[in-house]
This record gives sequence, structure tokens and C-alpha cells, in this order.
Amino acid sequence: MSAGAAAAAVTVGDLRRQARALLKGAGIVNAARETDWLLAFALDVPSHVLMLEGARAVSALQAEQARVLAGRRAAREPLQYLLGTQEFRGLDIAVAPAVLIPRPESELLVEETLRAVAGIAAPVLADVGTGSGCIAVAIACERPDATVYALDVSAPALAVARSNAIRHGAGDRIRFIRADLLEALGGARAFDAIVSNPPYIPEQEVEGLQPEVARYEPRVALAAGPDGLAFYRRLLHGAPPLLKPGGSLVMELGCGQAEAVTRMALQNGAFDSVECRKDMAGIERVLVARKVGTGGARCAGPPPVLMVS
Repeated sequence: MSAGAAAAAVTVGDLRRQARALLKGAGIVNAARETDWLLAFALDVPSHVLMLEGARAVSALQAEQARVLAGRRAAREPLQYLLGTQEFRGLDIAVAPAVLIPRPESELLVEETLRAVAGIAAPVLADVGTGSGCIAVAIACERPDATVYALDVSAPALAVARSNAIRHGAGDRIRFIRADLLEALGGARAFDAIVSNPPYIPEQEVEGLQPEVARYEPRVALAAGPDGLAFYRRLLHGAPPLLKPGGSLVMELGCGQAEAVTRMALQNGAFDSVECRKDMAGIERVLVARKVGTGGARCAGPPPVLMVS
């Protein structure tokens, strides 16, 4: 390498300083940490290399890849889409722009669903609006005897969910169905639990969300009519005929929606128990509604026969 070329070589330290300044200028709160995650990914090196080997030269291609990623993050594209993964309940979940990024709050949804079927042998569950499949996969991994039907209206989302199921060894216990909520499930009382993290943002509020959400996450997974309650109405109407006696409907709630959704569930008349669970921030985050009936017959019958995509 000539002296001129050596002088022009880009180092790890150069990229780190440039990317950090770019992200900080774009208003990224954890600019330093996110810079290191992006560069470790772009350069395919452990993160400690960034700190200990700042003088290491990088190729022109690597430098360009790192700068492109930093530029996309500065435009507020979610870090999880750039890295391709998000941790959820101890699982490495693949994500893409076709799916909502899993949130820590949704881990409570999994916890309450598992609690609802804790005493049931070989439970049958449906995950409605599965997205990345994080909920279905977590349930299948933690209850290896369960059969899970994962439904979504989006074919690209189902492809992501299926890849996550295969990645975590649950591909043979999750059935993937392209459907608009519960419409593909027929009318059989087949399920011990139906779980859903539905869209719950009022339509007019979506554009006011942080840029990462409003600009990049799928609107179909966010917006839920003028009051944010449209999908709760549909789930509360459609779930009871599909649940076994004593079966549970478990739904994630938006902040401040617990009172309205609880009232709808009680007025429905199909449930003899409606409870809300708070997340770590003290927000009533998950509603658990149990269908009228005893649990005695809940283990009976084979899984439903459904059209699987």
C-alpha cells in the first residue's frame, strides 16, 4: 500500500466517530450504543473490537456498508429492522418491515396466556395477528405439548413468522393461516385460549407517534379506527363461539384502554371472568376474559381441522 493510500485508509475509530456524530445529530437518544451495534453488524466483528482496535483499517466496502446503515438509522429507520432481530422472552426473533417489532410489554401477554392454559394437557391455542410470530413461538417453546394456530392477514408477515418458528424448533407445532382475524376458524368450539396483540392506535394518532413507528412499522398492525377499539370489538364478538367452555381470550391493551375494553367484555355476556393485568410500568396492559363454563371439558376433542396457508 502506498503512503497516500495508507493515509486515506478509513479506520474503525473513524467510522465510530462519524456514525456517532450522525446519530446524535439526528436525535437518537442512545447514539453511542447504537453506533457500536450497527458497526459490529456492518463490520462483522465483536463489539469489543470497536473499543480496543480503533486503529484497524477497514475496506472501502465495509466503510460504505457502515455509512449506509448509519444513514438509515439517522433517518429514524428502526434499529431492529437494520439488524434484523429483536430479543423477545429470551428468543432471538427475526424482524422485517412487514411485521411489528416485538415489545417487552407483550411478554406479559405470553405469560398470562400460559397461565390461562397451565392446567390443561395438550392445549390448543390461536394467536391472532401473529406478525413476527413472537407470541406463538414463545408459547410453543414454553409449552412443547401445545398446538398453536398463528393467523395474520399479511402473507409477508406469515413468512417471517414461519421462519422464526423453524429457527426455534417449533415449526411442526404451529399452523400458519392467512386470515382477517378469526374469519378462517369456522365456528367450532376448539380452542383453550385465543391470544392477540391487535392494532389499538386511534387512526388519527398514528402520524404523531415517534418517527420509527409512524414512518416504518406496518400501519395495518397499528391503526384501529377512530377510537382504537375496532379490533377489540371484533375479537370479543368472534372469539366466544371458538372457545371451549372455560376457555380464555387474552388481549394486549393500549394505555388507557382497559376500562373501555373491560366494559365491552362484560357487556358481551359470554364471559364469567374479566380481569386486567398491569405491566412493569403499572399500566393495565393485558385483559384476560374467561368464557362461561366449567373447565371439565376443556381437554376433550382433537385440534381443529383448518385450512393452513
